[in-house]
Amino acid sequence: MELTVTDTRKSTPGLRLALDYGPLIVFFAFNFLTPGPAIARIIAATAAFMIAMVAALAISWWKTRHIPPMLLISGALVIVFGGLTIWFQDERFIKMKPTFVYGIFAATLGIGLATGRPLLQMLLESAYPGLTPLGWRKLTRNWALFFVVMAVLNEAVWRHTTTDFWVGFKLWGAIPLTLLFAVGNVPMLMRHGLQAGDAASTVPPQE
Repeated sequence: MELTVTDTRKSTPGLRLALDYGPLIVFFAFNFLTPGPAIARIIAATAAFMIAMVAALAISWWKTRHIPPMLLISGALVIVFGGLTIWFQDERFIKMKPTFVYGIFAATLGIGLATGRPLLQMLLESAYPGLTPLGWRKLTRNWALFFVVMAVLNEAVWRHTTTDFWVGFKLWGAIPLTLLFAVGNVPMLMRHGLQAGDAASTVPPQE
């Protein structure tokens, strides 16, 4: 899944943040600025989201000769579910996409816990240097549970609310919850080997 070559160029925290959240910002901007009914706005936002995600993948490869696994998984699902949304003119597909992202990450981390493999460390690209094996296990458990909760929450929101409410939830609910959860794990991480300077530079997973 991970694409690597012998190039030694590294991704900076700022670049990782831009690649992770830039496409989402484009999605929200197009949804809010496009005139017309909700379905027209979500279709336009989805098309822009797909283009922005392809650009993020290309920029990641151009800048670092590497595509992080989490970005690659998210990008693939954006293209698949975005394409279905546009083809069928049905916003339900793009609304389902976060559930699949959360579910895949939760399942992957759960398998890692069950088999003793540091899959979260691979997904996060060693973003937590110095973290002990016990710290990685605890962090893996925490994120796996968080992704399960977020998958259920996304399903509940999109199935029982309007499209505009779901978009608002993604912007004002899902992203802040993810950031707060990442920050909430920092004290535990620091008890298990993470240094304060490293904690400040970490970027939480995105959907």
